[in-house]
Amino acid sequence: MIFSRIPLRAWFATLALGCFGLLAFSLALQGMLRLSPCPLCVFQRLLYLVVGVLALAGFLLPVARPLWLGAIGAVALLGAGVAAYQTWMQRFPELAPECSFTDPNLIERLVDWLGMRFPSLFLATGFCSSVEWSFLGLSMANWSLLIFLGIAAYVALPLRRAA
Repeated sequence: MIFSRIPLRAWFATLALGCFGLLAFSLALQGMLRLSPCPLCVFQRLLYLVVGVLALAGFLLPVARPLWLGAIGAVALLGAGVAAYQTWMQRFPELAPECSFTDPNLIERLVDWLGMRFPSLFLATGFCSSVEWSFLGLSMANWSLLIFLGIAAYVALPLRRAA
């Protein structure tokens, strides 16, 4: 199998670069199109950053690679759940409890706290059920769901090789 020939360090480096590239792309898109990210969008951005840092740790600290793989898989599944929830909110906005109109939940409080400290990266100003951008008929939340599921599948490759 071709995946067995790829060094694990290259696997972790590719994942880290991919996640940091997604962050850069989201910030560039936000600036160019004047998009207003919602709390769930910003939380997903934070999860991409966490996956990138964990992948970088897996690249730099090879001793704990099973730990990094498990943590990346867990964060990717959390991100897929958040993106799926936002996808549902965008599909059925009349049923969705809109972010920022009720008492803030844990995610909204974390995003608010980060937005006050790092506004260029984490300031949430949009609504979770609105679709401000789409590509090939999919919203940013749809793409994020697919990417998080792809990261979870990507984690399975080195785990399968180790078995």
